[in-house]
Amino acid sequence: MNNTMGIDVSKDTLDVHRLIDGRHKQFLNSKIGHAQLIKWIELQPDPLVSFEATGAYHRLLERGLGNRPIPFVKVNPKQARRFARASGKLAKTDRVDCAMLAKMGAALHLVPKPLTAENLYDLRDLLCARRALIKDRTAAKARNATVTHALLKGQLAKRLRHIECDIEKIDTAMLALAHQDRQMRERLDILSSIPGIGMTTALMILVDMPEIGGLDGKQVASLAGLAPLSCM
Repeated sequence: MNNTMGIDVSKDTLDVHRLIDGRHKQFLNSKIGHAQLIKWIELQPDPLVSFEATGAYHRLLERGLGNRPIPFVKVNPKQARRFARASGKLAKTDRVDCAMLAKMGAALHLVPKPLTAENLYDLRDLLCARRALIKDRTAAKARNATVTHALLKGQLAKRLRHIECDIEKIDTAMLALAHQDRQMRERLDILSSIPGIGMTTALMILVDMPEIGGLDGKQVASLAGLAPLSCM
């Protein structure tokens, strides 16, 4: 596909390279910037957008592209750097990176994979919040093991109870959302039936890798970063 566009995502900006003519544009990484970017992309025939997964910075962009819908591929950052090194591109700037991502999408014939659930974005938001709470719980427990003052002990105990309550509410909300989608519900039942995989773990797997069930074993291993790769 010649009309591939690479987007380098940073905290404040989105740098875009259009492969067909080498044009570069920059948009704000905000709701206004996303609207302008999507409007510009939709003017192009048969676009394919390629960008790196960058945690919280790419989530709104991914939601905006998916809602239109505009075909996109979310690239593993390690794979992107390997492609850049193989192409002889050692410099790393926003402008260079977005051009490299566009070339990678075209050269490797990257295929966009549709989301398996309409509410997947909400599930990802909930899972991100859950992981933040797990970190808070770990920190609170570590702190509780070292403090001796009764006031601090009481505050930490109260904080831990609130965290556990919040985690329970998030788990309930995630499960309810997952059950609203027939395909996700079926895959959740299959995964949770495997010995050693509970419902919560199965749900996190499906949210992180919604492609499971539509890929073969080797593709899933590659997606998860577990497949052996040759290192040059």
